[in-house]
Amino acid sequence: MPKLLRRLLPLLFLVGLGWFLWTKVRPALADFENPLNPAPRVTVTHNTVLQKVEALGRMELVRYEFRDVVEYKKSTYRFLPDAKVALIVAGNAIGCLDLRKLRPQDVVLEGDSIVRVALPAPELCVWQIDHSKSKVYSIENGFFQDAELVDAGYKYAEANVRRAALNSGILAQTEQNAQQILRPILETMTGRRVILSRQMQNPTVPAKR
Repeated sequence: MPKLLRRLLPLLFLVGLGWFLWTKVRPALADFENPLNPAPRVTVTHNTVLQKVEALGRMELVRYEFRDVVEYKKSTYRFLPDAKVALIVAGNAIGCLDLRKLRPQDVVLEGDSIVRVALPAPELCVWQIDHSKSKVYSIENGFFQDAELVDAGYKYAEANVRRAALNSGILAQTEQNAQQILRPILETMTGRRVILSRQMQNPTVPAKR
């Protein structure tokens, strides 16, 4: 029996060594199983840096959506025709109240049944182009400056979204929605009748000469 064991020990050692080497080499050989379609190797390097933390207190109360066809024309060279781009533009604007501007003196309790709240003035807090719903319809005489022409056209369209929102009364609608939305919330929270008004603007003092 000892002689048989001495004969088997080298064999068992070789089997164990072979199994150990196989477990180490098998991951490296996985890429050669299908040489025509090797598994892709992906390497990602990033360095995320937090640059700014901002407290948000804007309450969005109304959204206006716009659709427009904009033709932007630019004179380039004196003896060449004007460069033109036509855009089909979708944009939106959002009216809000910046509740960070609410001051302690803007909340006044009257007896046991009334609370008066002077809200800050409504603002146009967002106006932007929705590029996913916008597209370039045509470009003429771009003279190898198509990208700049399209970018200038979109910038003009974005500024026009702001003008259109203000002309459409978005600030008045924001103030009206504040009355409809905030009053029930505040009345439920306080158990009082809530009267909403506009903050009084501090008068500007002329500079001394």
